Amino acid sequence: MTNIQVTAKFKVHPGKEEAFKELARACMACVKEKDTGTLQYDWYFSEDGSEFRVRETYSSSDAVLAHVANLGPLFGQFLELSEFTPEIYGDASDVLVGAVEAFKPEVYGYYQGL
Repeated sequence: MTNIQVTAKFKVHPGKEEAFKELARACMACVKEKDTGTLQYDWYFSEDGSEFRVRETYSSSDAVLAHVANLGPLFGQFLELSEFTPEIYGDASDVLVGAVEAFKPEVYGYYQGL
């Protein structure tokens, strides 16, 4: 499997939900404009709006790294508004895993599928 899937989990700080949503809109616009290897980028939120999940699929580990670079300072703003935990699925490169190591990602290597 060459595609890399990511679930970005955000637990929004109380009272920051609207600011987070506004930032999410800016992030989506950035991805549409700059990303070339992003195949899926879908945002979901919990019923009470306190948690968000982003389901992402990229063509490669390099595409994930390009996505992170494209977001630039937007990502830092997310960290001010929420707690972030990434899950990475697929045969992620050592460079990708190292780049997000500080966030203690859960990494799952590909086993089988359709």
